[in-house]
Amino acid sequence: MLPSIRRPSDLRRLTVAELDGLAAEIRALLVAEVSRTGGHLGPGLGVVELTLALHRVFDSPADRILWDTGHQAYVHKALTGRWSEFGGLRARGGLSGYPSRAESPHDVIENSHASTALSYAYGMATADRLRGVGDRRVVAVVGDGALTGGMAWEALNSIGGDGSRVVIVLNDNGRSYSPTIGGLARHLAGAEPHTFFATLGIGYVGPVDGHDVVAVQRALLQARDADGPVVVHCLTSKGRGHALAENDEVDRFHAVRPMDPATGVPLSSGGRSWTSVFGDELVELGAQRPDIVAVTAAMRDPTGLSAFAARFPDRVLDVGIAEQNAVTAAAGLAMAGMRPVVAIYSTFLNRAFDQVLLDVALHSCPVVLVLDRAGVTGDDGPSHNGMCDLSLLNTVPAMRVAAPRDAATLREALRSALRVTDGPCAVRFPKGTVGPDLPAAFSYAGLDVLRPDPRDDVLLLSVGPMARTCLDAADRLAARGIGVTVVDPGWVRPVNPLLRVMAPRFQVVASVEDNLAAGGFGSALADDLRDAGVRTPVAVFGLPRRFLAHGRRDEVLADCGLTAEAIAADLGRRVAAPERWRAVEPSGSVG
Repeated sequence: MLPSIRRPSDLRRLTVAELDGLAAEIRALLVAEVSRTGGHLGPGLGVVELTLALHRVFDSPADRILWDTGHQAYVHKALTGRWSEFGGLRARGGLSGYPSRAESPHDVIENSHASTALSYAYGMATADRLRGVGDRRVVAVVGDGALTGGMAWEALNSIGGDGSRVVIVLNDNGRSYSPTIGGLARHLAGAEPHTFFATLGIGYVGPVDGHDVVAVQRALLQARDADGPVVVHCLTSKGRGHALAENDEVDRFHAVRPMDPATGVPLSSGGRSWTSVFGDELVELGAQRPDIVAVTAAMRDPTGLSAFAARFPDRVLDVGIAEQNAVTAAAGLAMAGMRPVVAIYSTFLNRAFDQVLLDVALHSCPVVLVLDRAGVTGDDGPSHNGMCDLSLLNTVPAMRVAAPRDAATLREALRSALRVTDGPCAVRFPKGTVGPDLPAAFSYAGLDVLRPDPRDDVLLLSVGPMARTCLDAADRLAARGIGVTVVDPGWVRPVNPLLRVMAPRFQVVASVEDNLAAGGFGSALADDLRDAGVRTPVAVFGLPRRFLAHGRRDEVLADCGLTAEAIAADLGRRVAAPERWRAVEPSGSVG
């Protein structure tokens, strides 16, 4: 039946029996394709009937349907003309794993971060009222723990206070990645959630069986015709209809790698991940230091804290999808004598920058920020690339930042960060497999020399996992008779003062990082050398100041010119004709 659904309005001609058959087809599509490509499986399986009812009651895109979080929108994509494109899910040039305005007018917001849709909805509903538009609705589907975020509560306060005509579909599956925590989850499971929302000035319908299309449709019709805001409370099961997902105690197959759909076994092991190296090291350190407390924003398992939580359950603080709360709570822990380690995705740190700046750094709190998924994450798309953390943290007084290049330096960076007592530290690493260790030829004053060369042509500074790329680029240049010394500074903030001494010996100094070229390590290095009166020209290789399309990490880096071939070609030109480029500039197309 799915090929006959070319637009959402086609759903309105189907009988209940046909809707049940279509629901089974959609689940089969999700299991088959997401198992092959990887992606978010459990959330989509849990909202099949809910999404069918939504598109039967509301007229998308005239009625705006907002998804929070956006990984719940796979079924919505299938019902809005994109079911045949699931074979390219999350691949370069294929479907995004989140709503995408470039893909369809039915995707209103590109919402992969949680707890924002209600604010969008409040603004849209207010605009409709001011412009006299009364013939359409704004619908926000809020689920997977998104109501644990503080921004959602700010929006609920505004929606209820203004009486905005917003339909809030609460997809209550009791989980974000793992079971939803906090007072809200307990209250929603209680006897009178309608009283809870009534105190905010918001109507309530439910609870409704979210897997009964007819029941959900009836509740949505009631909410659609109300004069003010209404919550439709739908009870759903994450992973519904796929036994392996339903029985997965960790996260109901929230997000999966390519796997065998019949067994759930990944198609390839992929080697050890950066995340697991961090997680194992934290357990070791936790056994040695009873003052260590791990802090997470509803992402205990994805950030590698599962083993620590199993070993030290009383020393893990999960605040829900509330990164601001996590960082300031960590400041409070530090003030009271504990050593908090905040494990968070780099891109989600953006949401708590003010807390890092004024709640942690201003108070010189020894908080350790562990930034997973730093740099290019690839197939998760533009919202998940951790491309800003170095640029943001470079503005924070007294912040120290480590960028380990391998497992050994990650372990050492974490231990070093926990020895710091006079201010915050951050340790950043990418998504994916860590690879073999890259030992230094020798170390001096905090700098690891990975590849010495007697010819002082190029000083090439690698940031974190870009070390392998830099070594490859150096070999290519050496084959052309150009001497390249590759140095890993390890701690990229503050800039190591020894670089002021080294730089004048070389024709060119270059830095390579998977962070924005603007404001990152290379930018700080250039400023530091200029302030010291060093006249050696600096080339900065980094990510461009634009949102990067989804694809594999290596594809995205190649698009940004961050390959050994591109770097070697650029530096070769600069060494051959140094008079043709400015003293300090970002590298051509990637600056």
